Amino acid sequence: MTLPRHRRRRRYRDDRGSAVVDFVLVLTLLVPLVLGIVQVGLVLLVRNTLASAASEGARVAATVDAGPADGVATTREQISGALADRFAREVVARPTSVGGAPGVAVTVRAEVPALGLLGPAVPVEVTGRAVEEQP
Repeated sequence: MTLPRHRRRRRYRDDRGSAVVDFVLVLTLLVPLVLGIVQVGLVLLVRNTLASAASEGARVAATVDAGPADGVATTREQISGALADRFAREVVARPTSVGGAPGVAVTVRAEVPALGLLGPAVPVEVTGRAVEEQP
């Protein structure tokens, strides 16, 4: 049995706008998820960049003709070149033992924004170590 023409039209009119509602419902779930993934990626990028700069600074500080101040300067230069100067404020180099051998450790402490660029910050501390060269 086929429905009369006027009843078929009414049923189609009742479905109008449902795609917009579905789109909005899915969008309210996907937008925060995507923004969260991007934010985690940003925090990991900053942490990995700081760790790389600290390791490079430790290698420079561990060379025969350089000292801890050279390691700090190199670390700050690396961070400023890759990120921003505000991440290079707390850089410390100190003598340490690396596997029983004398070495240098460069530590970087920074605060990475956890919610966008203006949100609350997450403290991050990374350390790079290198064995000192012997003359």
